[in-house]
Amino acid sequence: MKRQLVLEDGTVFTGEAFGSMKESVGEVVFNTGMTGYQETLSDPSYCGQIVTMTYPLIGNYGINRDDFETINPAVFGFVVKEFCDTPSNFRSDEDLDQFLQANDIPGITGVDTRKLTKIIRQHGTMRGILTAAETEETDPLKKIEATPRLNDQVSRVSTIKPYVSPGRGYRIVLVDFGMKHGILRELTTRHCHVTVVPYNYSAENILRLKPDGMMLTNGPGNPKDVPEAIEMIQKVIPSIPTFGICLGHQLLALACGADSAKLKFGHRGSNHPVYDYETKKTYMTSQNHGYAITKESIEKTELELTQIALNDDTVEGVKHTTYPAFSVQYHPEASPGPDDTNQLFDRFLQMIENYQTQQKEETTHAKA
Repeated sequence: MKRQLVLEDGTVFTGEAFGSMKESVGEVVFNTGMTGYQETLSDPSYCGQIVTMTYPLIGNYGINRDDFETINPAVFGFVVKEFCDTPSNFRSDEDLDQFLQANDIPGITGVDTRKLTKIIRQHGTMRGILTAAETEETDPLKKIEATPRLNDQVSRVSTIKPYVSPGRGYRIVLVDFGMKHGILRELTTRHCHVTVVPYNYSAENILRLKPDGMMLTNGPGNPKDVPEAIEMIQKVIPSIPTFGICLGHQLLALACGADSAKLKFGHRGSNHPVYDYETKKTYMTSQNHGYAITKESIEKTELELTQIALNDDTVEGVKHTTYPAFSVQYHPEASPGPDDTNQLFDRFLQMIENYQTQQKEETTHAKA
């Protein structure tokens, strides 16, 4: 079956349909990773987006049970140059087409993804529609225009109720804005007792749990669409060590008075170099975001710039100069991508230990 990807500027790409046969409207973005399509498809941060893979051959190692980042994928569509329907890998349980059908995700193959990526890089991300080519129904551009823009992606992918992943170590509250399983995996590997809570969990309820630390996860969309989280963070960070990742990084910065802006085409892939001012080292990172904290807005806050993107000089990391809180724009848990910055989870736990030691010393001094 022929299928078209129609961009809102009128550009049309025609290819073959695979996966779900449904029609879908979403923001068309591109991912530069050479591998990791399964993790990409199951990353909740892609909620509402039609993802284009820049690597030309996708699906050659199939889909396996171990590399999922969520149970229910939230991506709205998948665009590839060539889809491989005969995967060859000892871990493969099904092919990409079967996975997309099972999760009701439409795909298109046979598209010039190089040309599509160059259009997005030149003109910025734009909305598009995946639709059947042989149709005389409503003009695709009118369908795009008639489809409301999403501003509720976080509520679509966040957990509905709190739940616990037990451990004997530090007690961590993990605020789920669209959590990748890799983040929870890194905390449980370090024996943390993790309580996962919804994105709109109140500061009062978090403080009642008496956590040793709070982690703010990744998630989709515009951070300004989650004002309740910003208010919660403002109340919590003076007394609980906090670590933010991706959307969590943006929300922490907004809570501290910084500002955010939409990037022209975002950072999505597993090969983004980041320079760390503290270690004076460059790390390769995995990223997936369309918004970023503006550098000039940090100067008016108690935040300190700690890391910068070498490709476009955007903000990649900050830390609070008064409170025990820091954040990074990228994914230290990788999945997919390099794990150069995995030690940030250890840094978070060390920050908790240092904070508790400081609190004990202050209490002892006050009693003396």
